[in-house]
Amino acid sequence: MREYQRIDRISEEFRRDLDAIIREELNDPRIDGTWSITRAEVTGDLRFAKVYISVLEEDKREPLMTALKNAKGYLRRAMGRKMIIRTSPELIFISDKNIEYGVHIAKVLAETGISAEQAGERDADQDSASGAEEKA
Repeated sequence: MREYQRIDRISEEFRRDLDAIIREELNDPRIDGTWSITRAEVTGDLRFAKVYISVLEEDKREPLMTALKNAKGYLRRAMGRKMIIRTSPELIFISDKNIEYGVHIAKVLAETGISAEQAGERDADQDSASGAEEKA
């Protein structure tokens, strides 16, 4: 259990530091728009780090991902200087579409006239009704 907590702390610190380096040090015009590093998963041996990037604008996703992949070497060296670990993990960038999916669901709910609170209440009502049926 203790090893997992250590890796979780390293992953979160890695995410924060990498986000700061990309925003402050990279001067690539392709890194534009509304984007976020949603999470980073560093392996137990600290050799690899999967970095999940969410981009709100569809047309800016591919150029941003290409720019990050091209800057992998620089980012890895910068992370090695910033974090106090023996080896800096190899970066693997993955496009994360969870935020985009959430925006899509919110639009669909808005089009049907259902607010997110009402949708949550309906789910809770259905869960409690199904629970009552199972007890009977």
